[in-house]
Amino acid sequence: MSAFDVTAEYADIREGVANVCAGFGGDYWQDLDARRAYPKDFVDALIREGYLGAMIPEEFGGSGLNLSASSVILEEIHRNGCNAAACHAQMYTMGTVLRHGTEEQKAKYLPGIADGSLRLQAFGVTEPTSGTDTLALKTTAVRDGDDYVVNGQKIWISRAEHSDLMVLLARTTPRDQVSKKTEGLSVFLIDLRELRGNGVEIRPIKTMINHATTEVFFDNARIPASSLVGEEGRGFRYILSGMNSERILIAAECIGDAKWFLKKGADYARERVVFGAPIGANQGVQFPLAKAQAHMMAAEAIVYRAAAMYDSGLNPGVEANTAKMLAADASWEAAEACLQTHGGFGFAEEYDVERKFREARLYQVAPISTNLILCYIAEQVLGLPKSYGPQRA
Repeated sequence: MSAFDVTAEYADIREGVANVCAGFGGDYWQDLDARRAYPKDFVDALIREGYLGAMIPEEFGGSGLNLSASSVILEEIHRNGCNAAACHAQMYTMGTVLRHGTEEQKAKYLPGIADGSLRLQAFGVTEPTSGTDTLALKTTAVRDGDDYVVNGQKIWISRAEHSDLMVLLARTTPRDQVSKKTEGLSVFLIDLRELRGNGVEIRPIKTMINHATTEVFFDNARIPASSLVGEEGRGFRYILSGMNSERILIAAECIGDAKWFLKKGADYARERVVFGAPIGANQGVQFPLAKAQAHMMAAEAIVYRAAAMYDSGLNPGVEANTAKMLAADASWEAAEACLQTHGGFGFAEEYDVERKFREARLYQVAPISTNLILCYIAEQVLGLPKSYGPQRA
C-alpha cells in the first residue's frame, strides 16, 4: 500500500484525535443511543484538547488552523467510530463569522467559543415550507429601533437545545421589494440563552438516529441590532460561503465513516470462519469491500482538493458539492459492504455496525440532497437548463 498521504502534515492531529476517541468506545455511543442523550462528555473532551477551536484565530484563543486541518479532525473522529455531528457546526459556522463578522462580534464571542464556555452549534436556515429553496424562506427580521423583531419557524436545526448561540438567516426585506431574488436576506449571530422562553421555543424531533435535531419557533423575538453579521440584505452570499465549508467538512466525516466501515468489514472477513475458511477468501465478500475502498480513495482526493481551494481563498462551490456527494456515496457503499459482510451480526448493537449504518444514511439527504447536487452540477458545469423551480416549463 502506498505511503503517500496528502494530509501527512496533519499526522499529529490524527494521533491526538484518535487518543481522545479511544476514551469513547462503542459502549459509550450505544448507551447514548438508548437514552437519546447528547454526547456532552465527548464534546467537552474535544474542547479541552482544542479541536473545536481549530478554525478560531490564535488571537482569540483558538488554534488558527485552516479548513484542511479541520477536515482531518472530523474525518479522524468518524474513522475511530465516534460521531462529530454533535459539534461539527461550530467549525462550519466559523467561516461566516470570521469572514463577515464585526471585530466587536469576534472579540465578544470567539474567546468563549474557543475555551468552551460558549457553544455555537446551531445553524438556523432550513424551514418547513421552503426546504432547500433558501431564497423562499419566510422567517422575518424587522428593524425596530435598536432591535430586530424576528418571527417565523425553522426546522431540522440540530443541536439548538445544546447551543448558546445560533447563526440565523432571516428575511429583512420582503421578497417582492428586492431587485434580485438573492437580496433581502440577512445573517444574525443570536444568543439563545436570552431568547428561550422569551420569543423562542425549541421542540425536539425524534428521528432514526440520535442527532439532537429540533424545530425552532420565533414569536416576536427581539434581538439587538448588533447581532447583524455583515451588511443587511447580503446574508445569502455569506451563507453560501459557509455552506461550501459545511459540504467539505461533512464530506470529510463521510470519508472517516467509509474508512471505519472498510476496516471493520475487512477485519471481520479475515476472522470469521465458515465452511472451514475465512469468509474473506471468497471473492463475493472481497469484491464489494475492494470496490468501496477504490471509491473511497477517489472521493478522498476531491474532498481535500476542495478544502485546499477553500483555504486558498477560492469559493469552490462545484468542488465542495461534488466532494460531499462522492464522499456520501462512498461511505454508504462501504456501509452496505460492511453490513453484508457481517451478516446477521451486523444488526446486533454490540458490533456498532448498525449504528454507524444508520448514521451514514443521513448524508444522502443532508445537509443537501444528492439529487440537488446533481442538478447543480448539470446546470453550473454542463450548462444544462435548470431542472427545478417555478421557471421550469
